[in-house]
Amino acid sequence: MAASGAGTTVTSKLDRQNVGRSSDPRHRDIPQYVVEFVEREIGDDLKSLKKLGKLIETISEENRQLEEQVLTVSSEVPKRIQNALKNAEDNREFLNHLVEEEMLLSKSVSSHLLTAEPWMKDLGTLIVQIGEAERHLSYLKWISQIEDLSDGIQQYLMTNSVPEAASTLVHMAELDIKLQESSCSHLLRFMRSTVKFWHKILKDKLTSDFEDILNQLHWPFIGPLQSQPSVLSSPASTSELYSNLEMLFCQLLKLQTSDELITKPKQLPEKYALPVSAPVILPMQIMLSPLQKRFRYHFTGNRQTNVLSKPEWYLTQILMWIGNHAKFLDERIQPILDKAGSSVNARLEFSRGLMTLVLEKLATDIPCLLYDDAIFCHLVDEVLLFERELLSVHGYLSSLPNCMHILSEETAFQKWLTVERKFALEKMDSMLSSEAAWMSQYKDITDVDEMKVPDCAETFMTLLVVITDRYKGLPTASRKLQFLELQKDLVDDFRIRLTQVMKEESRAPLGFRYCMILNAVNYVASVLADWADNVFFLELQQATLDTCADSNAISMLQLGQLASMETSVFDDMINLLERLKNDMLTRQVDHVFREVKETIKLYKKERWFSLPSPSEQAMMSLSSTACPMLLTLRDRMLQLEQQLCYSLFRIFWQMLAEKLDLFIYQEVILANHFNDGGAAQLQFDMVRNLFPLFSHYCKKPENYFKHIKEACIILNLNVGSALLLKDVLQSASDSGNGPVLNSEQPSATAALNELRVYKLAQQDVEILLNLRTNWPNAGK
Repeated sequence: MAASGAGTTVTSKLDRQNVGRSSDPRHRDIPQYVVEFVEREIGDDLKSLKKLGKLIETISEENRQLEEQVLTVSSEVPKRIQNALKNAEDNREFLNHLVEEEMLLSKSVSSHLLTAEPWMKDLGTLIVQIGEAERHLSYLKWISQIEDLSDGIQQYLMTNSVPEAASTLVHMAELDIKLQESSCSHLLRFMRSTVKFWHKILKDKLTSDFEDILNQLHWPFIGPLQSQPSVLSSPASTSELYSNLEMLFCQLLKLQTSDELITKPKQLPEKYALPVSAPVILPMQIMLSPLQKRFRYHFTGNRQTNVLSKPEWYLTQILMWIGNHAKFLDERIQPILDKAGSSVNARLEFSRGLMTLVLEKLATDIPCLLYDDAIFCHLVDEVLLFERELLSVHGYLSSLPNCMHILSEETAFQKWLTVERKFALEKMDSMLSSEAAWMSQYKDITDVDEMKVPDCAETFMTLLVVITDRYKGLPTASRKLQFLELQKDLVDDFRIRLTQVMKEESRAPLGFRYCMILNAVNYVASVLADWADNVFFLELQQATLDTCADSNAISMLQLGQLASMETSVFDDMINLLERLKNDMLTRQVDHVFREVKETIKLYKKERWFSLPSPSEQAMMSLSSTACPMLLTLRDRMLQLEQQLCYSLFRIFWQMLAEKLDLFIYQEVILANHFNDGGAAQLQFDMVRNLFPLFSHYCKKPENYFKHIKEACIILNLNVGSALLLKDVLQSASDSGNGPVLNSEQPSATAALNELRVYKLAQQDVEILLNLRTNWPNAGK
């Protein structure tokens, strides 16, 4: 009891301490720790109080050790503080010593600078003089180097060492290029004039010799019979001639650097935005010179061959010259260039030189043709043919300056767009007014005429293809996008024209012309959808994306769709055409459906509740009142199958089947009551006669008449199955309002699925069961 009283006393004291110290944040956890310590060591077991003496001794020992540690730390702290103060004092004295030394050194430096100031002024003057002397010396060295090179060239020429003279001139031209950053204007002029002087002498000498060699080879080859030089008198002279040709060509090639420094190539105005290209190499310029003279003689001025309306004359001449010289350039000139380590393509370089003549001619002629649409259009046609042959036959590169850059100039390009639009609209007028506009070119060829495309639609798409081919070679995406907008405008215009003709034919939606209009709409939409995957139009889509992103012309959603290729550049046009197609198809379906509705009136009034059962008939036969409906359906579907393309007719009969399914279900089945004979007759009429009409177009036509098919299943169930189904449906209805009485009974959905009824809802099936008149008396 005493121990128990002691435990209680300790606990109560600890509790009071806990309450007293809980408000002090420094001791907030100590009472709790003590309570937990006592609970852990003693607990509720009174026998544990025997440990209390030992526990007090342990705690007393720990307390003693802690006191000793506190006394030890208290005695060590003053010593550490004393040491820290001593170190600080030593450092202060050391810093004072450094400051004194720094002041002495500063005074010494100041005194030295005052003493050395006169020397510095003298040295600065001398350094400036030395720098000036070095610049003068460098200047004189440059002049001496130039004069040495000039003397070297003179000596080489006096000894007729032309190759060495050409190499020295190359070195001089390279020095000229290095000096371009110098501010010594007189030195630059001296260098350039020296290069120009020797370049002219060497060029004139080498040009004269080179032209002699070319004359001996009968260059240029004007006609195809002269496309290869005639064989000379002896093989030795032939070999020597070609050897001299190679030597002179290489020497002229060495003058290329100096020629580019001195000669400024003739350039067309910046408005044509020609790509930057290197000048034609010097020996090729000399080879092109006689052809350039011939071209300017015949196709400039008042010559009879210079006719604005005949651009094909000079374009054909250029192509002939390229073709006539191709073999010689490939076999004789290209090996020389390869041997010299040049990357130049001889035939391409020759074509570049001749193309310059064409570009100059076009730039001169086009302003004179802006007011004559016919001649301008003829010029564009000829230029496009010329470009196509130049690129495909002669290997010219589209990245080089070409005729499309001239046609891309703003004034010429806008004229081209205007003329293209004008002639396209005229073509559309003529093809729609043609007698054969709505006839198919391939109507007698079944394999080819799957789309049943009228002539006007095929001609229109051919027109778009031709326009695409014409502008495909334009150098910039912005110009191509302008032509794309023209194509989209033409598609929209064609759609509007088709709509106008369709409205005129809307009184006879099953007529031949109406069907051909529908085929035309479908064909144009299909081709545009195919073009969406064409690489060229995908590139234009990317260009549209870049343009719109820069100008913020469309929403972020549209930008995202373009970027993800979810849409195409023709999507707007395709959507409008699809809408027109669906409207026209709906009109046809409605027309046929109205005709069928007229023929089905008597069929609706059949006495379905009193027809004889199948057992009373020798053989089931089609209801006489169903014949007009089925004949109308058969005739109309055969008619449209012949007039519509396959894809359109498939949509048509599926839409018609859907409407018929609902109509017969609602107006015939739900509006009548059926005995055994009536249900069997309905099933016979539908399954054996209506459905097979559509079996020519699909394998399982009953899948398109699900309401009728499932209604026939319900109406033709034997009485026992019908009663059981009715009980299941009734139980399912009751379970919706109360607890389920029989968990083993199948669900309504499972019961219907077992009968292959998936479309009709439970309520619909209940209605159909109530339409049966063959229930036994007890079941009513």
